[in-house]
Amino acid sequence: MDILVDLETLNFESGIPEEERFWLYLHSRSRGLIIEACAHAVFLCKLLRQLSINLAKYEPASVEPSDSASSEHNLRVGIIGGGRLGKQLACSLLKLVPIPAENLRISTRRPDVLGEEWDVIKKEGIQCFYHNPHLAGWANMLFLCCLPSQLPNICLEIQGSIEKNCLVQSFASAIPLPRLRLLLNNHTNLLRPVYHCVEDTDHIWGANKDIATALQDPVILQATSPFSSRGGINLNIKWLEGVLYAILNVCTSRSIFYPKALEMLNRLFFITQSEDSACPRFQLEHFVNQIYVRNLFHRRPFPWFDLTTVQLRETPFSQHLSNSPALQDHLHYVYCEVFDVSVTKQKPEGTTHSPSHQGTSRS
Repeated sequence: MDILVDLETLNFESGIPEEERFWLYLHSRSRGLIIEACAHAVFLCKLLRQLSINLAKYEPASVEPSDSASSEHNLRVGIIGGGRLGKQLACSLLKLVPIPAENLRISTRRPDVLGEEWDVIKKEGIQCFYHNPHLAGWANMLFLCCLPSQLPNICLEIQGSIEKNCLVQSFASAIPLPRLRLLLNNHTNLLRPVYHCVEDTDHIWGANKDIATALQDPVILQATSPFSSRGGINLNIKWLEGVLYAILNVCTSRSIFYPKALEMLNRLFFITQSEDSACPRFQLEHFVNQIYVRNLFHRRPFPWFDLTTVQLRETPFSQHLSNSPALQDHLHYVYCEVFDVSVTKQKPEGTTHSPSHQGTSRS
């Protein structure tokens, strides 16, 4: 498509009547939502992969890894849905996390007619098939990239196959978390990013770049930060809160005592800022209430957190985050560092510090 860049009459916008050009922002918004979804999935998987590496160093040598792959590749990612988002997500995870091809699988209804883009993916060795229950039982990180109309049937298929510690993230905006939890037979390890869109969309999303390349652009990457509103798209910050509690759930599933779990969390989020008085490290009281703090024995794991409750209600961490602009700025900084994009430690342009903002998704 690059050969058409300077040929205005062959560009997408040239055939649109003047009175309809107002709606062109929807084209940019659609691409922005895809980029945001892929960015946040990559961020989540990068954290989980690094956590797996850190836990492998901590666990005794006698503990055998649960998968035949090396311990640093214990993250097994499944994608249900082979549409536009599913394809872009697979490419982004493969290139940017990076996830080994044998640890990434896709289930879709028509794997035989997915086009040339999937041919490239399958050449990398990624398994692509149609068996949703099998994929759900294999994965410990599952992304639901299907249409809202398809989600009830898919959940019915996979609800008996998902393990308790499997983290599920749904991109079906029309299905709220309480409904999704019921569809998955009260599975509580769920994440659902909620995006709020405004009509005035900045044209920053790089129309001629593939998603993985776009996410290496510092301007685009910073626009996807949970603390940024650039590009006309806001992410409900409760998703990021859910990510932190999900990491603690991983430690709990491995029977890691809470002091070590906090250490693991701090290793992930205080990568380069070992000493920073303006932004103290995470403490026990940032995640559980004072009554639980007083009654929690030192040699005990964290409780298992219901991530649906975390994302729908106020928690100790949401109170801590809303009262700490320094932590908000630090988390923005860490978000970019995870993508190997260096930014200055200052409030990003277009930032909105409103961690409790719920937002509604528009498409």
